[in-house]
Amino acid sequence: MGNKQESVNLPYFNVERIPTSVKRLVPNRIKARARNYLAERQKRRLFGDLAPLVPPVDLMFDGPQSLEEFKANGEEFLQIYEELCGLQPDEKMLDVGCGIGRKVLPLTRYFSKRASYRGIDITKTGIDWCREKITPRFPNFTFQQIDVYNRHYNAQGKHKASEYVFPFENGSFSFVMAGSVFTHMLPDDVQNYLGEIYRVLTNGGRCLITYFLLNESLELIARGKSTLDFKYALDGYRTISADVPEAAIAFDESWIRDRYEKLGLKISRVDYGSWCGRKNNLSYQDLVLATKM
Repeated sequence: MGNKQESVNLPYFNVERIPTSVKRLVPNRIKARARNYLAERQKRRLFGDLAPLVPPVDLMFDGPQSLEEFKANGEEFLQIYEELCGLQPDEKMLDVGCGIGRKVLPLTRYFSKRASYRGIDITKTGIDWCREKITPRFPNFTFQQIDVYNRHYNAQGKHKASEYVFPFENGSFSFVMAGSVFTHMLPDDVQNYLGEIYRVLTNGGRCLITYFLLNESLELIARGKSTLDFKYALDGYRTISADVPEAAIAFDESWIRDRYEKLGLKISRVDYGSWCGRKNNLSYQDLVLATKM
């Protein structure tokens, strides 16, 4: 009887649609197999031949845990890279905070074999997944864990972000991306990482970095329009958590602009995000694009 139960026709077996009273009678192993089957079928529908590179939903630590949103976010940023940043198919790109591949998959189809992609992240889970799944198929995409301390994401990290030196030579990259990284870093950490981004960029290279910027957004926050309240004002920044400030951090736009100017990063455009309740936005966080002069 056990074997007959396990051979149920999975394409027509959706556990979520049967009554709770009946669901209790279905063995857990059958329900798990059904869920896994449906998830894999959805992956194939959404991602085609890239489906094996997509992590399980419960491993998606770097954003919403949803296959649809994983795909939408990757496609959103490929469009931003192309239209805002002028990304070319043969660029040398550094992705600071590459996560578990959310923004990487569309690039595997966009970049030529002449391109070079390097992804770094403090979270071992994401790096291990990308190394195992993406690099064997796309050898010009490589990934490296950096053991940097962050109270929220890597509490056992050995190195301070304010002192860390990126493991790359000067002028190694024509394009650097840091998505949802500085939104979890303290001021000294941000200042050091900006300096490192400047160092590894080629002359004329560009960087795209996302932020929560404080400007007229403060009024929207006060009116309750924002998805994040940033109610704790600390030393040079605001946060949503006094106990774990790195959970989400916002900086005065003037402070960020001053850091860029002192380094020699010329800001070419700022596109404000939807996080604080603004309309007509390109993304959730604020986008700052700059060029190394």
